[in-house]
Amino acid sequence: MYKSFSIVLCLTAGLALAGCGNTTGQRALSGGGIGAASGAVLGAAAGFNPLIGAAVGGAGGAAIGAATTR
Repeated sequence: MYKSFSIVLCLTAGLALAGCGNTTGQRALSGGGIGAASGAVLGAAAGFNPLIGAAVGGAGGAAIGAATTR
């Protein structure tokens, strides 16, 4: 129960912070960085490989950061 709650909390925080920046490129970079860090933490907390979590989180964060508007 606690592990799934922390995973949902980290994903929500990562998604909320993914849109930081003034331009689309800045938002994609900051979203990718935040997503990679969140993915690595979640991957380690869930018992998976943190590098895979970082790759998936970085890609998702960059995509969400680029898709958001100012």
